Amino acid sequence: MLMSRFVTGGIGVAVALAAVAVAMPAGADICPQSTTCPTTVTFAVSSGDGLTITVPNGPVSIGGAAPGGLISGPIGTVTVDDTRAALSATWTATVSATSFTTGGGTPAETVPASSVFYWSGPATSISGAPAAAFVPGQPNAASRQSLNNPRTAFSKVSGSGNNSASWAPTIEVDVPAQAVAGTYTGTVNHSVA
Repeated sequence: MLMSRFVTGGIGVAVALAAVAVAMPAGADICPQSTTCPTTVTFAVSSGDGLTITVPNGPVSIGGAAPGGLISGPIGTVTVDDTRAALSATWTATVSATSFTTGGGTPAETVPASSVFYWSGPATSISGAPAAAFVPGQPNAASRQSLNNPRTAFSKVSGSGNNSASWAPTIEVDVPAQAVAGTYTGTVNHSVA
């Protein structure tokens, strides 16, 4: 009888100790009086869709001119959205073009990309960084560049975190003197990295 009381009493103590152990959080720090007792806290900042570029839907007409003339017109707004939440949130948007053709695309029906020019102009809107962080590839018409090679359209050169920039580029075409009449079609291609 005496032995069963000890066994029963021992079980009661074990249950009480187990209850105390469950009540204390795992890895709890115990600090003496009048000292700082730290708790490390973490949280996550998530990134969005990454780095994207949005361009106008086509076809976009920029007007017309006679052979030997100049055609110039805007193609609409181009926007880069950077939602990578990156420490070094820099990027470069690049632009190039194909040749433009009409009819059967014979040499007389082709305007080469070397006769197609681009200028970005300044940013029409920016967010997430100071204006100095965003650099237009061609700030004005005098700095236009032909699109027979990839060109920098716009870039972000410093800063961190999410950001965006928009610009409204102009396309200019030096129409060759030997160009034949017709509606010429080609593509202006933007990318960002």
